[in-house]
Amino acid sequence: MEQSEENRDQWGSRFGFILAAIGSAVGLGNIWRFPYMTYENGGGAFLIPYFFALLTAGIPLLILEMGLGHKMRGSAPLSFRKIKEKYETLGWWSVLITFVVTVYYSVIVAWAINFMSYSFNQVWGATPNKFFFKEYLQMTSFWNIGGIRFNILAGLALVWGLNGFILYNGIKEGIEKAAKIFMPILALLVVLITIRGVTLPGAINGLNHFLKPDFSVLLNPNVWVSAYGQVFFTLSLGFGIMIAYASYLPKKEDVVNNAFITAFANSGFSFLAGLGIFGVLGYMAQAKGIPFKEVATDGIGLAFIAFPKAINMLPGMQGFFGFLFFLCLTIAGISSTMSLVESFSSSVIDKFQIKRKQAIALVCGLGFLASTIFATGMGLVVLDVVDHFILNYGLVIVGLIESIILGYFWDLSEIKDHVNQVSDFKVGNWWIIAIKYVTAIILGVMSVMKLKNELASLYNGYPLSAIITLGWGTVFGLVILAYVTKNISWNQEIKVDVLKEEM
Repeated sequence: MEQSEENRDQWGSRFGFILAAIGSAVGLGNIWRFPYMTYENGGGAFLIPYFFALLTAGIPLLILEMGLGHKMRGSAPLSFRKIKEKYETLGWWSVLITFVVTVYYSVIVAWAINFMSYSFNQVWGATPNKFFFKEYLQMTSFWNIGGIRFNILAGLALVWGLNGFILYNGIKEGIEKAAKIFMPILALLVVLITIRGVTLPGAINGLNHFLKPDFSVLLNPNVWVSAYGQVFFTLSLGFGIMIAYASYLPKKEDVVNNAFITAFANSGFSFLAGLGIFGVLGYMAQAKGIPFKEVATDGIGLAFIAFPKAINMLPGMQGFFGFLFFLCLTIAGISSTMSLVESFSSSVIDKFQIKRKQAIALVCGLGFLASTIFATGMGLVVLDVVDHFILNYGLVIVGLIESIILGYFWDLSEIKDHVNQVSDFKVGNWWIIAIKYVTAIILGVMSVMKLKNELASLYNGYPLSAIITLGWGTVFGLVILAYVTKNISWNQEIKVDVLKEEM
């Protein structure tokens, strides 16, 4: 079941692949999730479980997914199909999750695009909280859809248009060229933001909260689970991205070293961003004369409320600094969304033998239409529910099943032998142990813990109707759709190859 090397797109260089892989891993979570998680879980002490998780689960899974894609020469559904026909469902489940994540992730990037222009005159005024929820989003509750916010819709059109333009040109001329532009700019922006952040008055207070270790947290199992969760989410694992990306590598290309470089570059970016973010928050706490914990936050609250407040208080060049921050979010978001779209599009191309340009146009068009719900007044609450259930009961379960299927129902040594043949750095039995036991156990524990909390109360106090339809409905709906898609016949070329391989 192997397509010819001539018919499959390829990266132009190893450097281009690495930049694209790093671009996929580096996203909004590196900027607004990792720093706060470090602060909440023991400061510098959190780096111990974080790097332990990176070495025992993150990098092993990254090697597994890159190795699988490189060996099987296909998208996630095609790669799992080559192992066993029934496993194709898992591949479709992962890329359907990827598509849904892209649909709502794109609206956050659209917000960042809007806020770039708002930065110059601090349009959000003295009360960014009120501006964001009341004036900008015009936020409503379930099930009051509200009107369309056309500035957000325009941002969405730009996000999907950029993704379509980049991916329309293929791997070498599209994704690789974009990564070579985006990633150096992103690195420069983070350095500039960090330099500005750590040189502000009071920055040392923020850095102390970010880095000062509290080693007592190492006895708390929740801290270790949080570390594994952060590593899993931040490396784009379970999305089918790394499987698709690695399938475009030349047959003799190194896999293991690429995985290590991608993982450590991603971690370095997170740490550097944390220095800048907490430097600014430290300045903000000192300027307002309030405890640091009152300014520390994460997620949307950090990016679109706390940071605009901090920008208002800067001693100079507020507009320029604000523009740099939201440009950083925009580039990080685009570099991630293009990998998410590619993961799903490559699966459609493989399954139905649709030409790349047609597939990209179809996926981006449908994606934009689906994203419009998030440009309404109800968009934020819909995003919150779908994101919570998709990541916790979709993506984590996919990772768990992936590690179980490949670890217990297939011979992992096939991937180990393959990556060792093409890589300078060889993996040993430690890698198999990490996949079969460490990763599977940790993801299993995460799933049980989250489900236990879920059953205790309705998420965020949202109505049961929203939890059932948008939450569990999305999770189980994607499983059913994955099974249905698996049972659609492959294009004739692939079908013939399947029969040859199974004989």
